[in-house]
Amino acid sequence: MATAGSMNEDKIYRISFYNQGDIYELHAREIHQGNMYAFLEIEDIIFGERSAIVVDPAEEKLKSEFEGVKRTYIPLQAVIRIDEVEREGINKIISANGNSGKVMPFPGAPPHSLHHQD
Repeated sequence: MATAGSMNEDKIYRISFYNQGDIYELHAREIHQGNMYAFLEIEDIIFGERSAIVVDPAEEKLKSEFEGVKRTYIPLQAVIRIDEVEREGINKIISANGNSGKVMPFPGAPPHSLHHQD
């Protein structure tokens, strides 16, 4: 017989939120509007076991950032979307300004000094 606690273990949530100018997308087994007012509590963040050959740098960055974190609190105003999904996916960091980070503008010339003397 399944208990209420074990039924929650079957649910997986995908949470998208803003963090320091980027959009983070995490998968977790538990989310709550916790005791801290105006914060979403995220527990049991899921990181898929990938082969050593294929490594996603964004997921590795998230894995190291959340290593040892039992639960994290995200301000409600930073949350974009929460979905209950059928299975875990890849955790991602997406540039919020639309720039994928692969193509950057060429740096311009430095400004000329106003006190330039010949």
